[in-house]
Amino acid sequence: MSQPETYNQIHIPGSIQPHGVLLALSESLVILQVSDNVEHFLGKKPQAILNQHLDILFDAEQITAILEIATTTNISTSLKLKLTQSTKHSPAKHFDAIIHRSGTSIILELEPIHSHQEMSFLSFHGLVNDVIVQIQQTSDIPTFFDLVAKKVKNITKFDRVMVYKFDLDGSGSVIAEAKNDNLSPYLGLHYPATDIPETSKNLYTRCLLRFIPNFKVEFSHLVPSENPQTHQPLNLSNSILRSFDSCCIEFHQNMGVASLLVISLIHEQKLWGLISCHNRTPTHLPYEIRTACKFLGEIVSLELAKKMAQAELGYKNKLKSLQSQFITSISNTDNFVDALIHPAPRLLDVVSASGCAVCLGDDITLVGNTPTVPEISKLIDWAGTHISEDLWATNSLPKLFPDYAAQKDTASGLLLLRISRVLRYYILWFRPEALQTVDWAGNPGDSIQTSDDGSVTLSPRHSFELWQEIVRFTAIPWQQCELDSASDLRNAIVGIVIHKADELAKINLELERSNHELDSFAYAASHDLKEPLRGIHNYSTILIEDYAHLLDAEGISCLHTLVSLTQRMDSLIDVLLRLSQLGQAELRSQPTDLNIVVDAVCEMFRASRKLESFDILIPRALPTIVCDTVLMNEVFSNLIGNALKYNDRTDKWIEVGFFASPEEIPENLHNSPNHRQHGKFPIFYIRDNGIGIKPRHQEIIFRLFKRLHSQAEYGGGTGAGLAIAKKIIERHGGTIWVDSTYGEGSTFLFTLNIS
Repeated sequence: MSQPETYNQIHIPGSIQPHGVLLALSESLVILQVSDNVEHFLGKKPQAILNQHLDILFDAEQITAILEIATTTNISTSLKLKLTQSTKHSPAKHFDAIIHRSGTSIILELEPIHSHQEMSFLSFHGLVNDVIVQIQQTSDIPTFFDLVAKKVKNITKFDRVMVYKFDLDGSGSVIAEAKNDNLSPYLGLHYPATDIPETSKNLYTRCLLRFIPNFKVEFSHLVPSENPQTHQPLNLSNSILRSFDSCCIEFHQNMGVASLLVISLIHEQKLWGLISCHNRTPTHLPYEIRTACKFLGEIVSLELAKKMAQAELGYKNKLKSLQSQFITSISNTDNFVDALIHPAPRLLDVVSASGCAVCLGDDITLVGNTPTVPEISKLIDWAGTHISEDLWATNSLPKLFPDYAAQKDTASGLLLLRISRVLRYYILWFRPEALQTVDWAGNPGDSIQTSDDGSVTLSPRHSFELWQEIVRFTAIPWQQCELDSASDLRNAIVGIVIHKADELAKINLELERSNHELDSFAYAASHDLKEPLRGIHNYSTILIEDYAHLLDAEGISCLHTLVSLTQRMDSLIDVLLRLSQLGQAELRSQPTDLNIVVDAVCEMFRASRKLESFDILIPRALPTIVCDTVLMNEVFSNLIGNALKYNDRTDKWIEVGFFASPEEIPENLHNSPNHRQHGKFPIFYIRDNGIGIKPRHQEIIFRLFKRLHSQAEYGGGTGAGLAIAKKIIERHGGTIWVDSTYGEGSTFLFTLNIS
């Protein structure tokens, strides 16, 4: 979209307002350019003074004063003095002189003093002191601006004074107003960004006061039009007499404004707003009155910063207190997720949100008023491809992500905190739609004009009557202190995680050492027990074979029991030796085709159980994974062996397979209490139609030597097969669990940390 040429070049208009005269001087005070109305004010034609020294107009004492100001570092429009032009043939003329620089030129602007009575310091102090005291004593910001508008109106006597605040998008609204009773109110009305273009805002930021006493004047042009030193139009950005463009004239005349005074309000070195003063008739304000208004504007800017800081400080302190409590709670807990969401209000209050989602991988926990878990997953997928920042916020999410329009009641506002990119850890805060009606001063679209050739330009609007717009899909904006609070929370969480990881690493190192020592002890103890146990067995056998005739029936029975017990103890010691070996031996990992492993196990059982009828089903080819082939053979042997052993049906079947993604997991398995503990795929399973396991036993079956039945039932055994399988799977970085229905069958599931 383009703007009229006058908007883009308002800093080099080549002319000034005619209520004063402008001279552009060289460093040595030679007159390079002059406004063509100089004869009216100084009695000399432009050509008569061009390329002449300034002493052609003023005496030596005044020239010295001008030089002192001109050589001051960083001179600005605030440096002024009184000048008098005296001639033999006419009365003395008195001027307010304002001096500043424009590039290499010294700019001297003169405004005639119409009154011989200068405003003294005490008069100036009396004019603004009462106002300053009152606005400093006002703590409420709306009341503060109402008071400012009234006091500026009292000083200027203008028909209307408005305090205008800019929004983040460049538009603005009238937040305070003091006016004559016969004027229509503008309070609360919004104005589009196009009403005050960016070029104008830049000038308002540099030049803190703009005065136009009469919009219906003929401008005075500079002679010559270009600066002789630079051969460029003279930059009049800081000129108080700078002329105004035709769009500005038309815009204000459409509002019925004949005279204008604008005072800039600066906050954090940016244009925050304006004090805009309108008069319906041409009005000239003395320079002292304008200086008082400019000074008052600077005081208002300082007070604004102070009051906003005070208001923000209380809120920041509240957030800091909540954040401190929150961080303390999560740093002192073992359950990270529970600490984040309980008690729930703290997680919401740290950024003043209405809902929150804590997303740790595929585990999503909701707090407060939020979209559903599937919708949260969809949002995270979108954020992963559209948002690169670790901290990101918007108050109009549906406008950026149209698929979320249906979630406007819970998620029009989003504050996203990415804790980890690798692990897909997020905290998402939400705010609902804040439906609002915006009262515009006329239709904002009227400022956009499309010509026949399709080009789009900005032009002044003609109507300022109330025009309402309903704003949808927008939440209350996130404040910077809320974003800071979220950022601090992320840093704290990362620090806590690193600290806990360090502690965990130390614990794991100690456990690894302890486990190694325990495995060594178990191996040594088991190995050493073998020899005396073998002796007990052998001597018991000798007694039975050689001395049975010396014993009665009860004695012989005791000896047979002793032999049986030594055999069982030998089996238990073998299990201990096996477990200690699993803990000490290095994994011999290699790419392993599980189809070959399972086929070998199945053939072994078919050969050893020829008299039994059973089917082993493999619905699809198993994957090739990196693992210890021998140990995985043992896992499948134990699990398939148990499935055959604990099955009293005539039509036994076993199914060996895997799930490659969450979508493949049967619905009935989603209720497994262990299902949420994994997050790795594939998930392998061995399913059977056997006797099943009661719910109260499903957590204890992986314990060493734990049997659910008597030694005489289901073929006996040591009760170590599942413990060994669990040990092997954990050595591979995986997890094993069971999902079973008593009387119907069991499904053993496990994951492996596949490289």
